[in-house]
Amino acid sequence: MASISTGGSGLDIASLVSQLVQATRIPTETRINSATSAISAKLSAVGQIKNSLTSLQTALEKLGTAAEKPGYQAKVQDGAGFTAEATSDALPGSHSVEVLAVATAQKLSSAAYAPGAVVGTGQLSIAWGSEEGQSLSVTFEEGATLADIARSINRAAGGKGVGATVVTADDGEHLVFSARETGTANALTITASGGDGGFLALTTGPGGSLVEQVAGSDARVRVDGFERTSASNTITGLVPGVNLSLATAKPGESFRLDVSSDGTDLQSAMEAFVSAYNSIGSVLKSTSSYNAETKTASVLTGDSLVRGLQQQLRNLASGNTLALKELGITIDKSGVMSLDKAKLTEATARDPQAVTRLFGSEGSIATGLKTVFRNHLDSTDGVITQRTETLNKQRDRLDDQLEQLDRRMEKLHSTYLAQFTAMESMIVQLQGSASSLNNLLAQSGKS
Repeated sequence: MASISTGGSGLDIASLVSQLVQATRIPTETRINSATSAISAKLSAVGQIKNSLTSLQTALEKLGTAAEKPGYQAKVQDGAGFTAEATSDALPGSHSVEVLAVATAQKLSSAAYAPGAVVGTGQLSIAWGSEEGQSLSVTFEEGATLADIARSINRAAGGKGVGATVVTADDGEHLVFSARETGTANALTITASGGDGGFLALTTGPGGSLVEQVAGSDARVRVDGFERTSASNTITGLVPGVNLSLATAKPGESFRLDVSSDGTDLQSAMEAFVSAYNSIGSVLKSTSSYNAETKTASVLTGDSLVRGLQQQLRNLASGNTLALKELGITIDKSGVMSLDKAKLTEATARDPQAVTRLFGSEGSIATGLKTVFRNHLDSTDGVITQRTETLNKQRDRLDDQLEQLDRRMEKLHSTYLAQFTAMESMIVQLQGSASSLNNLLAQSGKS
């Protein structure tokens, strides 16, 4: 803003104009800012409700999964030589398990070579397993050492089927081939072709000198008198819904495996749901409360969004009061939900489907809550989405009004500045005329 020097009037025109413009601006600006703050507070409150409702939705999904896929635990007798993990498909029961043999991966080693010795030229082909594509071939030019061979094979295998390394012992270097997978089916077949014949010694066929350090063998396990052979030490399907991991063979010794219900996941999911339910209730209450003593309302006091949600949640709970109570879930007069974990454990042991009837995908509470979530959280026409869009539009309009106010005040400032500048010029002219008149009168008096 240009600075105007004090003229004949003695007024600070720049300061006076700024004060006049500010006095005109303040009432409108205060109204707009106050309305913007109120809308921002409402947006924040609606956002809190959305976050809490989304958390309740997530908690319900996890609870529904836990209810429809009951948990089980597998307990193995100490020193059994195996471990067990139960899945949701397990069946309660006890079993006798005997680990007859564990699966091993084949290991082959070559004869000793002098350090850095050149093996020869040609091609090595390595096969394992019985499926198509379980093989590789590597061609070596003149000058290949054991280290070169190991690097090339590992690069070609890419971590599948076979691995190669060089071990340096007292008698020299040995090339060691290791099958990546256990079991007789994954044993290695190594052949050589072409070149000068130097690679023949690194084969498993006639003329080859590879020595089997560890034989590839299958695992064997007996459960309740029934035997299973496997290329892997992980046995699935022998005991329904239980994965056995074999570690040590103990033929002639049987160990007990107990499979029983495990409500840990269900209990955790129920606790999370109760916490999320109470959280949304707390948010709805805090954003709509009214303090009668101070006569202070919250940002969403009396709002239809809050009232509607509170009513729907209340109806769902009251309509299933007895069923919830059977599971150890109660709701007090303030709408706070509580869980008795001991009663929940007793109820699920007595009736495993009790939780599913309420919180499963077709459960009475789950169905009602899904409707609430859809009506409020839908990204297109959900109540919260529409409310947020409306509030954002209102805030945008207020921003536009503030910009318009800025433009009006700039024009008003220019108008005031022009008027006061013109007045100042007139005063200066009048002062000049008065001074001339006084001089004339003075001269006349002397005459």
